[in-house]
Amino acid sequence: MAEYLDLFDRELRPTGEKWERNDSVPIPEGKYHYVVNILCRNREGKLLITQRHPDKPYGGWWEISGGSVQSGETPLEGAVRELFEETGLKAEPSELRYFGQIIRERSGCIHNFYYYEGDFSESDIVLQEGETVDFRLVTPQVLEKMSDDGEFLDFSFNRLRAVFADLFFKHI
Repeated sequence: MAEYLDLFDRELRPTGEKWERNDSVPIPEGKYHYVVNILCRNREGKLLITQRHPDKPYGGWWEISGGSVQSGETPLEGAVRELFEETGLKAEPSELRYFGQIIRERSGCIHNFYYYEGDFSESDIVLQEGETVDFRLVTPQVLEKMSDDGEFLDFSFNRLRAVFADLFFKHI
């Protein structure tokens, strides 16, 4: 099934255009789409990370939950959907805290970052077939080590460190 994304200009204004997602064809120059990133923390202070399916771009790497916002969704609605699809965790929109935004010129992505703290454990996680193959609950220090060791997507870790610095990454 085709996935469509709403396009925006550099000032985050909707262009009224829709783009059929295709990982091998870049988004038109000067156009952007929203991508959501959700950092999840359980009551024990562990962060939820997932391992990408080997057939996906960056297959086998570890990351946090997230993905493209579909046409007609707000970034918050997309974050709630992506979190549920990839992990089985059902969060209410009010439970996701917006933490910031990074615009990536080269990829045409407007990355919105959300934080979810929930009462979940390993038994609550349901992975999305074809998207993720494993998960871990880790401390911020383990996450940093995984990035240093080349297991966690380095560009993703750098974004997390920038956006969530005051929350978890003060020692870095």
